Amino acid sequence: MVKSMTGFGKGEAQWQEKKITVEIRTLNSKQLDLNLRLPALYRASEFEVRSMLSRRVQRGKTDVFITVESQTVQTPARINRELFREYLHQLSDTLTYSGIDAAYDALVPVVMRMPEVVSSETESLSEEEQKSLLVAVERACDALDAFRQQEGAILIADLLNRIDLIEQYKEEVVPFEEQRCETIRRRILDHLAQLNVEVDSNRLEQEMIFYLEKLDITEEKVRLKNHCNYFREVAAEEEGVGRKLGFIAQELGREINTMGSKANETNIQILVVKMKDELEKIKEQVLNIL
Repeated sequence: MVKSMTGFGKGEAQWQEKKITVEIRTLNSKQLDLNLRLPALYRASEFEVRSMLSRRVQRGKTDVFITVESQTVQTPARINRELFREYLHQLSDTLTYSGIDAAYDALVPVVMRMPEVVSSETESLSEEEQKSLLVAVERACDALDAFRQQEGAILIADLLNRIDLIEQYKEEVVPFEEQRCETIRRRILDHLAQLNVEVDSNRLEQEMIFYLEKLDITEEKVRLKNHCNYFREVAAEEEGVGRKLGFIAQELGREINTMGSKANETNIQILVVKMKDELEKIKEQVLNIL
């Protein structure tokens, strides 16, 4: 199924007292532009997370936010209670011996600044927590895929509708094309009549046929129809067709432009403008397809 490059996905996983949340937001881009924000504790798993995201997201400007919520109050700071008590007793005894009267609460700030009373423990990432992180990333990617598929279905329906309109305008060209040839032939004969000169009727007929053949747009219409059919075939493929559809749109543009340059008739040029309008909308929408 065709997917849009624009999407959003959210995944969660629980590990002990922690809730891991992963949010993914994507926009259209020619390549994968991955911006990953995660807690310092999960830096060790950044390579695995990026690899999974690259494989699942494939293409687009991607912002990923990983957050952790803990249901218990945790801090990396630890107070050595035995050392605190020993420092407090020694400091109190020293002040008493020196004849200085000091309350215990006044000594607390001093003791807290003593060496090794307060230490910071470095939290390490366990294998189980790492697995929970990757589960949350996988769930977010699944949600993103579902969102992209839904958006892709809407996009492709709009694109196919515009392809139908281009073919409809192409068919509307036919009656004006036949009328155009007769108008051009009559205009040439009228100009020759005004010159009041003798002409070789056989040679004149040959020259008019040659001139009208140069303005003939039959080949352009045939190629335009083939490109429209190929667009539909590619759109029915599984995924990753965005670039290919963009190339087909370029080919459609070439045929439509050639038809316009050969038109030499007001009504045909109006229809060509309508085809160009639909084609520009197709080009804009194709940029959002993965």
